[in-house]
Amino acid sequence: MRGHQPGDTGANGNLPLELDGFVGRHAELHGLARALDSSRLVTVTGPGGIGKSRLAARVTGGGCAPPDGTWRVELAAVRDPEFVDHAVVEALGLTDHTTRPPRETLLAHLAGRRLLLVLDGFEHLVDACADLVVELLGRVPGVSVLAVGRRPLAVSGEQLLALGPLAEDEAVELFRERAGRRGVPVADDPRVRELCRRLDGIPLAVELAAGRLGALSPDQLLERLDDRFRLLAGGGRDALPRHRTLRTAIGWSHELCTPEERLLWSRLSVFAGRFDLEAAEYVCSGGGLHADDVLDVLSALLAQSVVAREETATGVRYRMLDTVRAYGAEWLEATGDAVRLRRRHRDWYVGLATWCELDWFSPRQNEVAARIEAELPNLRCALEHCLTEADGMELARHLAGSLWFCWVGCGRLSEGRHWLERSLEPEPHGEPEAHGEPEAHGEPGAHREPEGHSEPEGHSEPEPHGEPEAHREPEPHAEPGAQREPEPHRLPEPGAGSEHARLKALWVLGYVAILQGDTVPALAALQRCREEAERAADPTAVAYAEHRTGCLALVSDDMPRAETLLRSALARYEEIGELNSNVLMGQVELAMARAFLGDLPGAVRLCEEVRRVCEDHGERWARSYALYVLAYAAWSEGDTARARALLTDCLNCAHAFHDLLGSVLSIELLALVTATQGDPAEAAVLQGAAAALWPSVGLPLFGSAYYNAPHELCEATARQRLGDGRYEECVRQGRALGREAVVARALGRVRPHAGLPAPRGPVRPTHEALGTHEPAASPTRKGGETAG
Repeated sequence: MRGHQPGDTGANGNLPLELDGFVGRHAELHGLARALDSSRLVTVTGPGGIGKSRLAARVTGGGCAPPDGTWRVELAAVRDPEFVDHAVVEALGLTDHTTRPPRETLLAHLAGRRLLLVLDGFEHLVDACADLVVELLGRVPGVSVLAVGRRPLAVSGEQLLALGPLAEDEAVELFRERAGRRGVPVADDPRVRELCRRLDGIPLAVELAAGRLGALSPDQLLERLDDRFRLLAGGGRDALPRHRTLRTAIGWSHELCTPEERLLWSRLSVFAGRFDLEAAEYVCSGGGLHADDVLDVLSALLAQSVVAREETATGVRYRMLDTVRAYGAEWLEATGDAVRLRRRHRDWYVGLATWCELDWFSPRQNEVAARIEAELPNLRCALEHCLTEADGMELARHLAGSLWFCWVGCGRLSEGRHWLERSLEPEPHGEPEAHGEPEAHGEPGAHREPEGHSEPEGHSEPEPHGEPEAHREPEPHAEPGAQREPEPHRLPEPGAGSEHARLKALWVLGYVAILQGDTVPALAALQRCREEAERAADPTAVAYAEHRTGCLALVSDDMPRAETLLRSALARYEEIGELNSNVLMGQVELAMARAFLGDLPGAVRLCEEVRRVCEDHGERWARSYALYVLAYAAWSEGDTARARALLTDCLNCAHAFHDLLGSVLSIELLALVTATQGDPAEAAVLQGAAAALWPSVGLPLFGSAYYNAPHELCEATARQRLGDGRYEECVRQGRALGREAVVARALGRVRPHAGLPAPRGPVRPTHEALGTHEPAASPTRKGGETAG
């Protein structure tokens, strides 16, 4: 759901649109362009498959964008209205680690900017989207909105553009173009024109028909379609509403599928957004569809344009248009197999998160981050499913806790806190949901067809023999020669792990709250975790609770307490044999405390050990924080060249993980190194850029006198060399830089200037600064992320 600049359709996670094959719509293109010139809110409406998204992408990709670009928010996969604001924040590429609502983050970012926001596929979230649009248009004069959906937003000032079918010539052109892609030449003859007329010129219906040309000629397509329309409408084709025509066309395409293709079509509807082959093989196999056959059946659906194939950063993935997916979902409900499929979907993604947490501490860390980013819509769907099942809270806690590395390491603190708090809510009382398999209903052809699609005679599927195979779970250990199911990721053991999952969710919640600067809830969660962990005799949870309490002391400037707690936690980790990114971050935090207390050699020894272990295991995220401490030590010892090299490496890694805290800490220290190396103007620019980033993290430098001392030294040095006026001018220049621009600038600089002498030893905060700092649990303190 990331945004893009004009002409960048499909970038950063958006569903790609086939603009190279865009056909016709010349009048509509000009009409939409004119509407956008005259109105700040334009809504393109029409039934599914009419080409709304493609038209919007064509207009906004034309190069005449506002100064701050065009940003597309894909909402089809967002199911919870609460996540509309999150989706827009994500599309704009914003990262906010504070506790403020995403709406406030959005409004603060958009203030003073001029851009076009495209909300695509909002019809199931119309109330939430309307509320957002009203506030954006009222409070941010430079923002315009292009909404794309099946119904209006119904807000004041909305200009509607109802998109109708293609003209006959355009429909024929589209049919022939799509046929040509499949290597089937089609002439512009009366039979083809009649076929396009029967399809009412609806682009999706035309494309589905073209997808059948590998097996049927245009004459055969027309004959079959003609029979279908007459059956459903009594020959009164002209009286059919367009949405009925589209559903009929999809139903006709569905009718021409084999039983296996229909089965897979319906089962694929459980996925939210994209999915890969491995997930499809596990979730959709069994009960009438062998895992080894899924690829062949999926290939057949690809050839018929029911499923689309995409090349992404995480490999080949697949998707279904929302209209096609919704049709399949109705069939899945009609078969009675929906509950079982949703549970298989949930189990796959719980297992995926479990595996990714383990693989985070490995050379595949970058791949894990990219995989989790790609799977977020399905992970959210799995979390929601866990939270709505009577017995799903344990799995919800396990899943939300296992994704700690996503919330913390990949810049998703606000979303992580949402899921963690929901999973820790008291469980409702009542009878648990039954867990038997749903009553067998046979194949789709033997059931009530979804509304508007009564099955014609001669098209019903044969009754299966014996127990309906479609509702039997596959055996985990089949006999030789029997169907082999793909192995799911390992799931947590039920029952015994319930308390451990809850304790983990508690300490992860405490960690996230610390990073958001919300110290009172953080301390409460960690104290509760420790007390309950001691009662349950869970040494792992005790260690994590103690570790994160030490982390809280670190950002609260209580260095002796931080050192005591962190050393104790690290001893506990060693005793239980725990080694992962969290343990290494504990060593980095201890090193930071030692550095602030004046023990630079001790801090360096700790971080060099962390660096060695990280390089042995291919870990990069914790390593980047170790580099930050080593850079601080190198600068303190006067080695500014080494400090810059270490910080460049640190910033490059943090930015790759979307770790805003690591990025802004690196930029702050780079500013000091830059001033020391003799370029106070660039140092001031970097300080201004960091100042613009801190509101998305929390209180600048955590409100910590220790973390703030290097910043104050840099400012004093730059002001002395530049004068107040020039310094403030450079800071303003830095504030105007976007995150990508400042990171590119910081990473690309070469220091040609003669340097200033650097101090020997750590920079110490003044006594006055330490004396005025608020305690960790102060309800008025607003902090940010720690280095953990």
